[in-house]
Amino acid sequence: MKETLLSNCERDFLLQAIAEKKRLDGRQTYDYRKMKITFGTDYGCCFVDLGKTRVMAQVSCELVAPKESRPNEGIMFFNIELSPMASPTFEQGRQSELSVKLNRQLERCLRNSKCIDTESLCVVSGEKVWKIRVDVHVLNHDGNLMDVASIAAITALCHFRRPDVSIQGDEVTVYSPEERDPIPLSIYHMPISVSFSFFQQGTYLLVDPCEREERVMDGLLMIIRKNNSSLIEKVKDVKPAPQGA
Repeated sequence: MKETLLSNCERDFLLQAIAEKKRLDGRQTYDYRKMKITFGTDYGCCFVDLGKTRVMAQVSCELVAPKESRPNEGIMFFNIELSPMASPTFEQGRQSELSVKLNRQLERCLRNSKCIDTESLCVVSGEKVWKIRVDVHVLNHDGNLMDVASIAAITALCHFRRPDVSIQGDEVTVYSPEERDPIPLSIYHMPISVSFSFFQQGTYLLVDPCEREERVMDGLLMIIRKNNSSLIEKVKDVKPAPQGA
């Protein structure tokens, strides 16, 4: 990753503004930037905008053999892509420390919190399960990637539909959407990440830091909050956008 250094004047200006409870975009200390969620032309595709930060999440699935240690559970896989299109600090085809950290945090937020019923993804015990893959693409980076990525991922999972299947003996039949309506995932809750940056050894605390605020922060605190199931049902009811929209 190619770091673009801030000048001493920029750093001092940012820290002085934070000490005076002022932010570059005019927000108050605990104000979030405006958020916008839109859906693509397929189930499981969504875009999340938080200020100028923009992320796309796409969910896909395939039938695979389960893990030997968990023969009755499906598999969840997460992947975050940091493209040079999103920021000049990102390098193409090279896994950075930031991408590894974001991937691990996303796994803790969604997979380790057990928000998805992985047993419902089992088709044939010990033989075939659904592998759910969540690809998160950062389209523009202006700070707070973890919050945006977690919101995009869980929203896409709630919106996603997997194909229906039937089992006759040893034969598993996968139906197209035209043959049978696809089935939504079984989701218990919506874990949402809320990030706080702190400055001058914790003297000042800001929610939803932008990219320049992240450059001068001393550390980051992330809190994962479980949302209620009514939001899940609202997202599940959203239809994909028409082709060409």
